[in-house]
Amino acid sequence: MAVDDYDELLKYYDLHETIGTGGFAKVKLARHLLTGEKVAVKIMDKIALGDDLPRVKTEIKAMKSLSHQHVCRLYHVIETSKKIFMILEYCPGGELFDYIIAKDRLTEDEARIFFRQIVSAVAYIHREGYAHRDLKPENLLIDEDRNLKLIDFGLCAKPKGGLDYHLMTCCGSPAYAAPELIQGKAYIGSEADIWSMGVLMYALMCGFLPFDDDNVMLLYKKIMRGKYEIPKWLSPGSVLLLSQMLQVDPKRRISVGHLLNHPWLMQGYSCPVEWQSRCPLDHLDEDCITELAVFNKRSRESMSDLISKWNYDQTTATYLLLKSKKTRGKPVRLMAQAVVSEYSTATPLMSKKNRQFEDIDGSESPYVFGSMDFADCDFYEDYPFSGLMPLTPIIINEPSKYKSGSNSIKSTPQTPVKRGVTPRSENKENYGRMNEVNFLYPPTPKIPVKKSQNEHREIISTPNGIIASSSKENCTKENPTKKNSTKTDEMEIASISPERRCRSVDMELNQAHLDNGQKKKSTKVFGSLERGLDKMLMMLTPSKRKGSSRDGPRKLKAQYNVTTTKLLNPDYLLNEITKVLPEKQVDYVQKGYKLKCRTQSDFGKVTLQFELEVCQLSKPEVVGIRRQRLKGDAWVYKRLVEDILASCKV
Repeated sequence: MAVDDYDELLKYYDLHETIGTGGFAKVKLARHLLTGEKVAVKIMDKIALGDDLPRVKTEIKAMKSLSHQHVCRLYHVIETSKKIFMILEYCPGGELFDYIIAKDRLTEDEARIFFRQIVSAVAYIHREGYAHRDLKPENLLIDEDRNLKLIDFGLCAKPKGGLDYHLMTCCGSPAYAAPELIQGKAYIGSEADIWSMGVLMYALMCGFLPFDDDNVMLLYKKIMRGKYEIPKWLSPGSVLLLSQMLQVDPKRRISVGHLLNHPWLMQGYSCPVEWQSRCPLDHLDEDCITELAVFNKRSRESMSDLISKWNYDQTTATYLLLKSKKTRGKPVRLMAQAVVSEYSTATPLMSKKNRQFEDIDGSESPYVFGSMDFADCDFYEDYPFSGLMPLTPIIINEPSKYKSGSNSIKSTPQTPVKRGVTPRSENKENYGRMNEVNFLYPPTPKIPVKKSQNEHREIISTPNGIIASSSKENCTKENPTKKNSTKTDEMEIASISPERRCRSVDMELNQAHLDNGQKKKSTKVFGSLERGLDKMLMMLTPSKRKGSSRDGPRKLKAQYNVTTTKLLNPDYLLNEITKVLPEKQVDYVQKGYKLKCRTQSDFGKVTLQFELEVCQLSKPEVVGIRRQRLKGDAWVYKRLVEDILASCKV
């Protein structure tokens, strides 16, 4: 990986752990140096993108023009000869999909809270002339205040003739696709979005999809018939609203304008859904302008003019992040110790000499983050769509209490079959394209590794057995209930364990101090930069001192994607999971208590990637299983993981 591509990025951001991966991109948590705010950095490789590069350009263009409280904010775009970096709003709550399956299904009141926010976002983008065309729970993230943020505009369309202009490109996810799309007819983007919203609302309140089948062609037939199960727990009002959105004839479908004050959406509220933006770009905040002007020694007028260009550079990012701080009640102040300003000639925070950017395993992967992965974008890449059972937390008994078959689920994962159907479209270049993830097995090391390198032993397994092992490094109720937390948003370095941060980041931070006139003092204290860093790492993580491969599971708080058990022995649970995975035709790489898993089609294409990690929960003090989808269809992942967990004989 060429380090030069990161020079511009590292002038402004301090990179931390990876929080998401996909077919051609990864997302890292980062901190903006001037404001100290957390952001998500989406890193894309132009060569890997290939013919899909226009899709990324479409996404960037759309996000630059959209500014809404329920649309994920774009702060900064950095493009080099080989990379594209999108700096985006960080949403620690993860995907709405994970929230749904963790709760089995949402209550009607909670579904209404979320759905009002979805309607708000869609009404806004429609008013701006865009059709999203890929609305689904995986493309909605939850921020720290439990508000939804719409992401992934890579398939959006903005017809020159307006939203009434007919489109031809078939795109999106099959289970959420409107009948007119899968028939290959010309369609209106806003009408197709309403159908997808109906499927989304059904998934919120039911925990499974209205139209579903392992066979894609049978799935399409069900969609075109428009017949779906109506669970007994749905209220008459919700059943009526679903029927108005899931109309096979698009001309009979309810419009987004009528959704704003629909009786079901108005229950318990005093006003219609607020679709207008609370953060329009044409209104500049005086406090943020003043702070930027003082910091950069410019007049307020020239600073306003510079911001108003909306170049999505360092100026735009700093202004928007300052405004975000103000919105959350934090001081509108820039950090005086920041190394670089766009208007200074300071050098990057890190030198090229020791910089390394190989991916470091992160502790959490709250989301795949939209268009990092094209697995769900092409109708004609044939994925299985399962008959679903809600993925509820499974309570696993102690071995002595286990009764055979008590948690079994009689289902087997379906093997995707490529049927070679040709999409109908006049513009073939606009189709989503499958991008494979190379699931590389590291070679067995031939040279002994020094203990000071703190490397972790990996075990690689396939259904045929272990094949290798190696080591490597304003209206009431508008928002959901907010967390009553007193924690600050400032990200302390100590909150991220050293093994989860890029090792070179720590080295370069020390190097920066040395360059600031402290070289002699630091040399005396540490002896050498390399030795000093190793001492620091061993002090902070004593369990890694001897390079042991497994010193115990990580301690985590209960989250949406953590299944609780009644076990106290993490090794017992880990062994049971590793026994079950080969039976389910799942390849895996074991690193400590984390299992990186994948499934493949008969043709060797990676269809699903996910992580399972045995962890320790503090409240209650039991062993849990953290699960995280990395690539592939969300509902297929749901079915497979529930089958794996239920099959563990513990």
